[in-house]
Amino acid sequence: MRSSIGANARIFFEGAMLSYRALFSWISPSKYLASKVIGPLAQLAFFTLIGTFGGSADATFFVLGNAIHAAAVSGIYGVTMSIAGDRWYGTLAYLFGAPSNRMVLFFGRSAIHIADGVLGVLLSFGWGMLLFGLRLSGPEMARMVVPILAAVVATCGMGLLMGCIGLITRNVMFVNNTVFFVLLAVSGANVQLELLPGWIQAISAWIPLTHAIAAARLVETGATLSGPVGLLVLRELAIGAIYLSAGYLLFHRFERRAKAKGSLETM
Repeated sequence: MRSSIGANARIFFEGAMLSYRALFSWISPSKYLASKVIGPLAQLAFFTLIGTFGGSADATFFVLGNAIHAAAVSGIYGVTMSIAGDRWYGTLAYLFGAPSNRMVLFFGRSAIHIADGVLGVLLSFGWGMLLFGLRLSGPEMARMVVPILAAVVATCGMGLLMGCIGLITRNVMFVNNTVFFVLLAVSGANVQLELLPGWIQAISAWIPLTHAIAAARLVETGATLSGPVGLLVLRELAIGAIYLSAGYLLFHRFERRAKAKGSLETM
């Protein structure tokens, strides 16, 4: 029992590290920094400057929304390709053929991306403080880590599902881009949810980031983690768990189908 736990832990962490290194091995440090630093800055500046044009809106609203949305960079793009990339680079057969715990292999693909996603969001908060006057006290920043982590975990859960969808589509980047901008449009990052049509609000309630962004805005006003903030964080994590579970079930089905057909071509 103890040896089994140790073996699964080793597979989890080694698989997570190797998957992350393989995914980004072709990216130079300058390109990686551009995606983690310059990209979020451009998005943050674009929406904050447009949203505050004329002086009628508070920059903090847009800074918090877009900073939390930065979690989608790692969660949607990074995690998706950690699964879908196995097919395109010819390593899916080794993944399906490995005599390892499938749940450990599958969930381990997102482990490093969670840490990477948190770093990306914190960098966006840094830009907001440096350029747009975001002010958070020490205790508020400590509490802000909770909705940040919830947002990253939830988007990684969706990324695992998108990665499995990438196993049956010819253009996984189209799927990634669509999901990324849908999250940006309907999660409340730049538009108050109350101003959106009712059917869009219904969608917003079941996607990652919506509840984490709302929780972050409450924390910025001085709210503690108990009460509404804690409830919003739990909802965010629950939504992430739903997507993650759906992704694992889909992955398991594709593996069984590939072995039954003797082919990795599921399209």
